[in-house]
Amino acid sequence: MIINKELLDKVSNEAKQSDRLRMNYNFHESLDSKTQRLLNALEPGTKMPIHRHRHTAETYILLRGKIKVTFHEQDKSITSEYTLDPLQENYGVHIPVNQWHSLEVLESDSVIFEVKEGPYSPLKEKDILL
Repeated sequence: MIINKELLDKVSNEAKQSDRLRMNYNFHESLDSKTQRLLNALEPGTKMPIHRHRHTAETYILLRGKIKVTFHEQDKSITSEYTLDPLQENYGVHIPVNQWHSLEVLESDSVIFEVKEGPYSPLKEKDILL
């Protein structure tokens, strides 16, 4: 399968129609796969709470658009902030295991390629800062 503009447009259009204003396109065969590889189309206004993954690191590569990724402490204070924008040659970010983080979508039609270890594990209440 090729990852091209047509695929990105398809997933972005699905994100725009979603109540969550985001949509995944999974390349892994199942939620039990050892590696989770996916496109994540994100639209401005999508809600991404501050959260962490205690079992895996994550890597985002921004294919198009513009997003801000923030790293946080337990008290929600920001420790680092990264603006990803391929036009400014800032392509991606690696998020260490157990790192509190969030993102804000700054431009419509933003799409990241995301990789993390599997199997898929939904966030637990103790892994979300409210």
